[in-house]
Amino acid sequence: MMNIIQFPEKTNWGNIIKRPVADSNDLNDKVAAVLNGVKQGGDNAISQYTLQFDGVSLQGFQVTEAEILNAQTQIDADLKVAIETAAENIRNFHLTQVSQALPIETMPGIFCWRKSVGIDKVGLYIPGGSAPLFSTILMLGIPAQIAGCKQVILCSPPNKNGDLHPAIIYAATLVGIKQLFKIGGVQAIAAMAYGTETVPSVYKIFGPGNQYVTAAKQMVQLNGIAIDMPAGPSEVCVLADDSAVPDYVAADLLSQAEHGADSQVLLVSTSKQLIDAVNQSLVSQLALLPRKELALQALQNSRAVLMSSLSDAVELVNDYAAEHLIIACQNANEIAEQISNAGSVFIGNYSPESVGDYASGTNHTLPTNAYARMYSGVSVDSFVKKITFQQLTKEGLTAIAKTVETMAEAEGLQAHAEAVRVRLK
Repeated sequence: MMNIIQFPEKTNWGNIIKRPVADSNDLNDKVAAVLNGVKQGGDNAISQYTLQFDGVSLQGFQVTEAEILNAQTQIDADLKVAIETAAENIRNFHLTQVSQALPIETMPGIFCWRKSVGIDKVGLYIPGGSAPLFSTILMLGIPAQIAGCKQVILCSPPNKNGDLHPAIIYAATLVGIKQLFKIGGVQAIAAMAYGTETVPSVYKIFGPGNQYVTAAKQMVQLNGIAIDMPAGPSEVCVLADDSAVPDYVAADLLSQAEHGADSQVLLVSTSKQLIDAVNQSLVSQLALLPRKELALQALQNSRAVLMSSLSDAVELVNDYAAEHLIIACQNANEIAEQISNAGSVFIGNYSPESVGDYASGTNHTLPTNAYARMYSGVSVDSFVKKITFQQLTKEGLTAIAKTVETMAEAEGLQAHAEAVRVRLK
C-alpha cells in the first residue's frame, strides 16, 4: 500500500521528504491571470471565474440575513453541540495567549512597554470544495475575535446550488462573523486582497487551501497584503515503534490522506513488523471510506521509512518538518522534547491528529511543505500587531542624553543629537 524505503542513506533523505507539487510555472501563470482579472474586473470577473471553476452562476456573492437564519434551522442538534464544545475549548486555549502591556523602567525616568493591537481588517479563506471545512472558521474566527479585529470577512466556495454549507454559516455566526461571501479559490484571495464593488479589501489573509490558493496568497503578499503562512495541502508524519498500535497508525494516516490527492502522509519507524502491519490495516480500513479514491491517490505519493535507530528517525522527522507529527513510541514525551520542526505534535497512542483538527483547543491552521522549519501555526499573535510605546521624564532624558548624542554623532546624524539637546537647553 505505502511505498517502503528501508535504511536510507542520509544523502537520499531529501528525496524521501520531498512533497508532491504541480508544475509551478504553469500554476503561477494561471494564478497570476486570475488575480489580475479580479483586480481589473471586480465583481464581474468573480462571476465569470465562479461559473468557470465552480460551475455555478450567482446573482450575488454575499450571504443574506435570510440565508443566515435558515442555516440555524438546517443544522443537526448534535452537530450544534459539537461545534459549540469545540469552540469553547479553542477559546479557552487561545485566551491564554493574550499578553498584557507591562511598562518597564529601563533607566530611572525612562518607561517602555509593548501592546498588542488587533489588525483592523482581516479576511478568512475557508475551503469548501470536496469538504466544507467549517472547523477552520472556529480556528480563525475565535483568535480574531479575541485579538479584537474590527472587521472580519469570510470567503468560501459555493456548492453546485450556489449555497454555502449551513455548518459554515452557523460556525461563522457563532464567532461573530457577519460578512460572508460565496467566493472560492484564487478569485477569493484576489477579492480580499484588492477589494471589489461587493467585497472589502483586508490587510491580512488567513486560511488553508490547495496549491492554487497558496500560490495566490504568496503572490498578493508581494503587493503589500500580509498572509498567515504558505499553508498548502495537508500532511501528517507518524513516528512509531513496536509499542504503536497498527490500526491506530493506519487510521491517522488515512485521516490526512482523505483530504485530497495532493495530501501526503509519511510513516517513520524502527520496526519493519509495524510497517507491514500498518500496510495491511490500511487496505482493510481504506475499503470502508467514502473518500477512498482520494485517499488512495494520496497514499501513492506517500512513504513508509524503516530507520535503523530512533535517533536517526527523530533526525529525519525534524528534517521533514511535518504539519502534524504523531509520536506513537514508548518514550513519547521524551522524544517530543527533541522535536524542533513541526506544526503541531500529538503525543502517545491516545492523541489522534483528528482531535487537534477539531476540538482539543490547539489551532489546526498550520505550516505545511516544510515551512514548519520557520513558521508557527495560527494563534492570537497572528491577528495582532505589537506596538511599542515609551515615555521619558525630563530626568530620564537628562540621564540618557549623553549616550544618544555620542552615538548619533558617531553615525554622522547631527539632527538626531540636536533633538535631544534642544530639550535640555
